[in-house]
Amino acid sequence: MHDHLPVTPSATSETGPDTGTPDEPLSGGLKQRHLTMLGLGGVIGAGLFVGSGAGIAVAGPGIVVSYLIAGALAMCVMRMLGEMSAAMPASGSFSVHAERALGRWAGFSVGWLYWFLLVVVLAVEATGAAQIAHGWLPSVPQWAWVLLFMLLFTGTNLAAVKNFGEFEFWFAALKVFAIVAFLVLGLLAIFGILPDTDPVGLTNLTGQGGFLPGGWQGVVSGVLAVVFAFGGLEVVTIAAAESDDPVRSVARAVRSSVFRILFFYVGSMLVIVTALPWTAQKAGLSPYVTVLDAIGVPSAGQIMNIVVFVALLSALNANLYGASRMVFSLAERGEAPGSLRKVSEGGVPRRAVLASVAFGFVSVLLNLKWPDSVFLYMLNSVGAVLLFVWALIAASQLRLRRRIEEEAPERLILKMWLFPGLTIAALVAMAVLFGLMLTDDTARPQLLWSLGAAALVLAVAGLRELRARRV
Repeated sequence: MHDHLPVTPSATSETGPDTGTPDEPLSGGLKQRHLTMLGLGGVIGAGLFVGSGAGIAVAGPGIVVSYLIAGALAMCVMRMLGEMSAAMPASGSFSVHAERALGRWAGFSVGWLYWFLLVVVLAVEATGAAQIAHGWLPSVPQWAWVLLFMLLFTGTNLAAVKNFGEFEFWFAALKVFAIVAFLVLGLLAIFGILPDTDPVGLTNLTGQGGFLPGGWQGVVSGVLAVVFAFGGLEVVTIAAAESDDPVRSVARAVRSSVFRILFFYVGSMLVIVTALPWTAQKAGLSPYVTVLDAIGVPSAGQIMNIVVFVALLSALNANLYGASRMVFSLAERGEAPGSLRKVSEGGVPRRAVLASVAFGFVSVLLNLKWPDSVFLYMLNSVGAVLLFVWALIAASQLRLRRRIEEEAPERLILKMWLFPGLTIAALVAMAVLFGLMLTDDTARPQLLWSLGAAALVLAVAGLRELRARRV
């Protein structure tokens, strides 16, 4: 375990583990606008646009409370991560923080688990986007679309990091615009301002079984259904290490995004369950499409298909970026093959990108060939990994905050609220979520498979520690 904080705040050019010389630093091509929009749009994905329907089905209007609870937890995690990343920007973000706070085993474990999560989920996003594109052009087979998207974003990530930033900026801008437009249209319909609409009032919130038709159990089930939709927030702190001013950039991005994200999520859910009875939602159909259809927006389904398509490609791009930087950071610290530390003249870890996309291609092939067997097991094995990552972020912040206050208090330009009470409360909330997943028939297989994956990585980390001590 590290006894002291590093002398310099940036960890993008840490000393190589076996050479004793600094590695080439990553480029600093990301601007503040890239990070701000990445923080806003990076978390707005298909999980919100499509997956929110599952939460409404179990919680009814109480889904608003579910999103408030899940969103509050995500906001706390983001604030903790922002505090550490502003004090110590690093391409490996929370993996580096975990190593500094808890020891090498923690940095190794959370880094590899998060990398595995990203490259597996990448297959779901590539396949989902290909299904939509195949619907538009049936003559082009689905596998060809997958290949096209994977090659396109591999090229984007192999080029200068500013290309990634530009792609994500415009992807995120479109998603934010779609949410804002939906909120405006929904509110106009609720107040009866749109043509052929009457004021709705609050009848849909209290009818059909009341505000909590499934009781608090429904709200809890709703939390389990939606909490993982907040995954993706972490990438902005990974990207901050490649910005022109990492310390201030991450602080601004976290401050600007955290409340707005909650506004987008909770606000749009409130509009959905107020505009229409929650029982009007159809299984498998985006609740956004249902509302837009009901208020007479022409081609609502196709419009939302375009938005979901962009959201999937955005997530694919961001996940490939996040995976490559995480495995690069692991290599820098001697926790992954040293060859992955190689950086191009433009400051891009190309070997780390290619290693991540190679496993991504394997995941895609498994998803296309065995979606209900081999790939399902892989997907289940990362189902609860996000909660493991969040728990280690909280534990790291609890440990590092005091150390930063003692050794370099000037670095605390962004502070976690109500420390340490709120950090401990967030950890307790995560423990409760783990317990609830064990009692939920749908979530239990994901938790058990994820525990298996985590146990395997921890076992490898433990063996490495033992070997290092013997040497």
